[in-house]
Amino acid sequence: MLHYRAPAAGWERESLPIGGGALGASVHGTLASELLTLNEKTLWTGGPGSSQGYDFGNWTAPRPGALTGVQQRLDAEGALGPDAVAAELGQARVGYGAYQVFGELHLDLPHAPAAPDDSYRRGLDLRTALASVSYTHEGVAHTREFFVSHPGSVIAGRLAADRPGQVAFTLRYTSPRKDFTASATGDRLTVRGALKDNGLRFEAQIRVRTKGGTVSAGADGSITVTGADSAWFFLAAGTDYADTYPGYRGEDPHSKVTAAVDAAAATSYERVRDTHVNDHRTLFDRVALDIGQQLSDLPTDQLLSGYTGGAAPADRALEALFFQYGRYLLIASSRAGSLPANLQGVWNNSTTPPWSADYHSNINLQMNYWLAEVTNLAEATAPYDRYIQAMREPGRRTAEEMFGTAGWVVHNETNPYGFTGVHDWSTAFWFPEAAAWLTQQMYEHYRFSGSTDYLRSTAYPAMKEAAEFWLANLRTDPRDGLLVVTPSYSPEHGDFTAGAAMSQQIVHDLLTNTLEAARTLGDAAAFRDRLESALEQLDPGLRIGSWGQLQEWKTDRDDPADDHRHVSHLFALHPGRQIEAGSSWAEAAKVSLGARGDGGTGWSKAWKINFWARLLDGTHAHKMLSEQLKSSTLPNLWDTHPPFQIDGNFGATSGIAEMLLQSQHDAVEILPALPAAWPAGSVRGLRARGGFTVEIEWAAGKARRVVITASRTREVTVRSTLFAGGEKVIRARAGKSYTLTPES
Repeated sequence: MLHYRAPAAGWERESLPIGGGALGASVHGTLASELLTLNEKTLWTGGPGSSQGYDFGNWTAPRPGALTGVQQRLDAEGALGPDAVAAELGQARVGYGAYQVFGELHLDLPHAPAAPDDSYRRGLDLRTALASVSYTHEGVAHTREFFVSHPGSVIAGRLAADRPGQVAFTLRYTSPRKDFTASATGDRLTVRGALKDNGLRFEAQIRVRTKGGTVSAGADGSITVTGADSAWFFLAAGTDYADTYPGYRGEDPHSKVTAAVDAAAATSYERVRDTHVNDHRTLFDRVALDIGQQLSDLPTDQLLSGYTGGAAPADRALEALFFQYGRYLLIASSRAGSLPANLQGVWNNSTTPPWSADYHSNINLQMNYWLAEVTNLAEATAPYDRYIQAMREPGRRTAEEMFGTAGWVVHNETNPYGFTGVHDWSTAFWFPEAAAWLTQQMYEHYRFSGSTDYLRSTAYPAMKEAAEFWLANLRTDPRDGLLVVTPSYSPEHGDFTAGAAMSQQIVHDLLTNTLEAARTLGDAAAFRDRLESALEQLDPGLRIGSWGQLQEWKTDRDDPADDHRHVSHLFALHPGRQIEAGSSWAEAAKVSLGARGDGGTGWSKAWKINFWARLLDGTHAHKMLSEQLKSSTLPNLWDTHPPFQIDGNFGATSGIAEMLLQSQHDAVEILPALPAAWPAGSVRGLRARGGFTVEIEWAAGKARRVVITASRTREVTVRSTLFAGGEKVIRARAGKSYTLTPES
């Protein structure tokens, strides 16, 4: 439970997020005028129809020889500055667009107090996904409750008092844009408009219901409630966006919005609420974590400001809350039927949000889903899968026009309108490895579930097509005859070279995964042979440099004083699986990680939690969690880059799970990186690759009881201090649970 003793003073730092995938809202808890910032995830400027024009990032005119020319210069010169490469391969971005705030819903309360007193409480219950506000004024106890129902596709709110006739407010809509009309009739407020930039149509409808009192519509498009015992509203919203290339337009949203809000209004508030809570808890309640925390009466902002990372139960309470908050945010911002979680999940208060609140594919979109499988939220990946599938067709055009090959490609960042080409920000415009990395999550979904149907229908087609791109685009390095990515760029850092470590590691990961999948599905022998041959000739991207570091580039260019936030050359450690703890590569990765230090932006610290966990150093992983909480977390527990960027929340939750359970190398590893700060505890519901759900109890830093439940019949190796030899092989049967205790 997040809870506070004062209203939010601002959106970014203090508002409380609720969401149902496509719809989101941020609750401020302000007294005289409650404010809900509204979001609908497909409300985007840019794309086809943009007043700026739109080219999907593809070159606006042919550039024969441009790519080959850069490759030849890299062969001759070894490195090129980002500006020089951008001049040859980049272009100004037009019509890219930005995610838009849908607007603001105000509930003006004429008799509310001007300022909070000791009775004021504002909270967000992670288990029920209900935001609440309560206070007492002039002897009357007032309550407010808000949620977003995924099953009902509505935002809902209820205001009540403990005395009859004491609920009164005026509900009105505002927006920073002037592209809408708002009208009210009876108990219905309708907002309708079209974005000025691209003509995207949007609509919202609000229905208000009461127990007692009266409801009246204003000529200004407001609705007023007076003298009610309680009152509630339902809000539905949508746009005519569709994820279909090349037009990205579908049906007018009116019918769908009307049907959703009317269905909710025809149902009792309690029933809509109960359906929402049950739906949310079906996902949220799967995982429980006990690391020695105790329920704290401290408001969450005070819990955060007092956090030290030490031994206090309050510190454990914040860490456990932060873990579950990441799971809550993914449930709230990534449900079937809409776009995946973006840089801000689904929440945004601006028409010009940072980085357009888009989909950065050089780590950020991928990091959003690192927690999904291991923390038992596999259903939350459905929007991700659909988004990747929709990206393949425009990505094919970019591959053909820019590279002259088959396959599909996307670069450093993208939008909902199939932007798979380039722009001209020299240190963040070229990253054709992104498509390969994006398919990793899809293969991980298969590795966790074991569903060959999913692999065949969804993951493998995207993987194979991405692999086809790289089979056509790898080049022989004249330095040693190995296959390399060229030009390659280690994200946002250094010069362009051939065969940068991250580029090679990502392609190695893709080809390895695709070969495994091809064997599983029995794909043609000729294709498997091509993959095997490429892997044999591929530069693996693993080299140990002059000061013992894992090199970021193929030549030894690393500076031991460099503390850049990206640690891209450790991809093979996490989220890849090329490096195994205890190997010489792992030791070199540790040297690199130590040199980069414990600083960085919020998402960078979150990645480092995962790195140190994969290195089996729980103490350092916990230190990185502490650093993120102490200096990269806002009072509402949103991660901050700065500014707010949600991938750090998701990455931290993933890192905590990695400390407790790992399975990337097929064996199920119990408490691989348990920190000394968590000597006793338990976790229930984490998932391991191979189709296993795991429960762990530990004391004095060692496992005492492990329960493994299998969803598939297969043999599994379990590694734990429970066993004298360190591991045990179980012949698991689907549907059976296996309880493991210390061997005598």
